[in-house]
Amino acid sequence: MKYDPIKYSIGRVVRNNILLRKLFYKLLGLMFLREWHVKRELRKLLSTEHRPVRVYDAGSGFGQYSYYCAKKFPHCSILAVDVKEEQIEDCRVFFQKAGLHNVCFEVEDLTQPNHENEFDVILSVDVMEHIPDDGRVFRNLHRALLPGGRLLVNTPSNLGGSDAHSHEDESFIEEHARTGYGVDEIRQKLESVGFEIEKIKFTYGPWGSLAWQVGIKYPMFVLNASKAFFLLLPLYYLVTLPIVLPLMYFDYVSDNRKGTGLLVVAKKL
Repeated sequence: MKYDPIKYSIGRVVRNNILLRKLFYKLLGLMFLREWHVKRELRKLLSTEHRPVRVYDAGSGFGQYSYYCAKKFPHCSILAVDVKEEQIEDCRVFFQKAGLHNVCFEVEDLTQPNHENEFDVILSVDVMEHIPDDGRVFRNLHRALLPGGRLLVNTPSNLGGSDAHSHEDESFIEEHARTGYGVDEIRQKLESVGFEIEKIKFTYGPWGSLAWQVGIKYPMFVLNASKAFFLLLPLYYLVTLPIVLPLMYFDYVSDNRKGTGLLVVAKKL
């Protein structure tokens, strides 16, 4: 099962149209539960600040989190980076057209030490599971933060977060370097480079996992089989959204004892 080709196919459709890209961001924010959880933490980290805040979007992808921060928190200046030049260039063009000038996009490799004592908040959403040398990246992110700065990480857990329940299983997201993190593992890796853990929270518990399967996984399987299913997606979601959205809300307000996602907030001492 290949997930990224479908994602990038959709991205190419909205690439050059500012209204379609804004709609695309809204749909991502509606349909992807991780955005609900990540944006809540961003509000906690950024809404209490009234001084200028430097944010590092480490692995910005389509740029939806940089867009959210730039619009909702204009006192922030954001450096958004990714290794994929095409996505960075797309974001540069869109943000310029959208008139958002508090975001700068650059091509960067997170395994290289590019920054030191520069940022108040670092955001890493669904990035670390793609990087084999995660220890080096955690060290670089710690180095890039100002003392007292926070790192917000969202990543799959090792409880089926890549739709794989052992190292022998084929991941739903084939591009992942690992099936996910355990709580003790990510705590140890972050503390070993100098972070203090403030929060580790399971996301995608029973309700959220079911919502993801119905709302994202099954449509992706069908789209991999035939792109013609794009034409039927509106009808599919007309039927399933009244089920999927309440399931996502239950996950959002629940204190999950376990789940296929992990959200971590860590502080640089």
